[in-house]
Amino acid sequence: MKSIMKRIYILSLIAVLFLGITGCGDDFLEVQPTQFLSAEQVAEAAENNPDVIAGSVAGIYTLMFNTGTGGTTGHDDFGQKGYDIFSDFLSSDMALSISTYGWYRRTCELTETVDYTNNTNYMPWRYYYRLIRSANTVIATLGGNDVTPENEENQHLMGQAKALRAYCYFYLTQFYALDYEPSKEILPIYTDPTQPNQPKSTTAEVFALMESDLTAAISLLETFTRDGKHQVNKYVAEGLLAYVYASMGTEKLAEAKSLTEDIINNGGFTLMDSTEVVYTGDASIGGFRDVNTPGWIWGVDITLDNGLDLVSWWGQMDLFTYSYQWAGDKKAIDQGLYDAIPADDVRKGQFYADAASSNYLIPLNKFYPANRTIGAQRNVETDYVYMRVAEMYLLHAEVSSKLGQEDAARTSLKALVSHRMADASYIDGLSGQALQDEIYLQTRIELWGEGKSYLAMKRNKATIVRGSNHLSLVGESIPYNDPRLTFEIPIEEIQNNPNLDSGNK
Repeated sequence: MKSIMKRIYILSLIAVLFLGITGCGDDFLEVQPTQFLSAEQVAEAAENNPDVIAGSVAGIYTLMFNTGTGGTTGHDDFGQKGYDIFSDFLSSDMALSISTYGWYRRTCELTETVDYTNNTNYMPWRYYYRLIRSANTVIATLGGNDVTPENEENQHLMGQAKALRAYCYFYLTQFYALDYEPSKEILPIYTDPTQPNQPKSTTAEVFALMESDLTAAISLLETFTRDGKHQVNKYVAEGLLAYVYASMGTEKLAEAKSLTEDIINNGGFTLMDSTEVVYTGDASIGGFRDVNTPGWIWGVDITLDNGLDLVSWWGQMDLFTYSYQWAGDKKAIDQGLYDAIPADDVRKGQFYADAASSNYLIPLNKFYPANRTIGAQRNVETDYVYMRVAEMYLLHAEVSSKLGQEDAARTSLKALVSHRMADASYIDGLSGQALQDEIYLQTRIELWGEGKSYLAMKRNKATIVRGSNHLSLVGESIPYNDPRLTFEIPIEEIQNNPNLDSGNK
């Protein structure tokens, strides 16, 4: 795996010149090439040497975990896993129980998300559109949106680029729109690096683009064998499309069910067992730190060459890393959610249970490096997870229950829960809303701290109630479509794009 990562960095050097075409100045949606080579020149070179484009795609993957990709120097600006933390806080399943340094404090108070001048709104917008711009350049270089490259390797690169573009638009729809309202204008669409500033497109138009991109990606990646799990393959693209369909209300639930079934039955991934999801005394097992874990569908092998330290997911979340979690900004499971975990569920042991400790309910037994020494990991080499097969079991159960196919829902739910509890037979007696509620609860428990609770909250149109260990809004009931739970289009974009206004809520 480490040799694979070295190849990524070599290819990323190629990408420096290529991605420089798209510009990285203050106007972060600048669409005209600005230096060195034209896209046409790169395209000509790529016909004979796909590594030219492979380097640019590798560069996009690197952007996903680089620091500062949201346009700031903040210690909360480190790519996708940074926005996973933001979304976990917005769902309230993650509580800021102690705030010493102030990171995420106003996010948790739900005051930053309604201020379009605040960087909390700017960072995800900058990050996702930056990746979109890079993906568009790859797609244009390979012939454009409507072209299927002749070279098989270029087909695989096109598939990855289209899937990555859809991934970005999906998160933008979740973060910047209150609900799935097909006719509502929500986001500008960019599908070509030469497009000028665009007005907002409707929800239906954005979702149609995601569906088109991911459907194409699944086909283009059919014969792709990836070098490592950092790359999008067919099953990652299917998982992303399943999420897109499941977030569309009742329109595409059957399609989401089919996709999750293919991943579960044919992807070759296995559910993490009870020894992998909680520390049981052997630090060499578990910890959610190894991309080679069979239950991981998509993730990245973090090495010392990446240069990650305090400014990272581990630097915010892990007690055993030199981190804010260790030093005084405590991120814990919501007290109410913790109380809902049965005593005989192994996942209850993921969280520190001493109520007299400042570490109460932090996930010290879910996420940890092999050397479980408090504050000791200074340079991060523990990996990032983006997608697990457990998500597909839970999503399959969710959409099956909403389709009225309750036997299928119960089967998928029991397949997971049987790895967490000695007796999952109680699921056999669940139906209707009680079954859907249990699936949602199990999703929140299983995927805590992985950035998926927010997506589930919106899909299930849930109302969240803040537990007693939050520093603000304790006991308040907050519906999924409360404007405070979504971001505002940032002032930087309003100023740079005359076709937009801040009225996204």
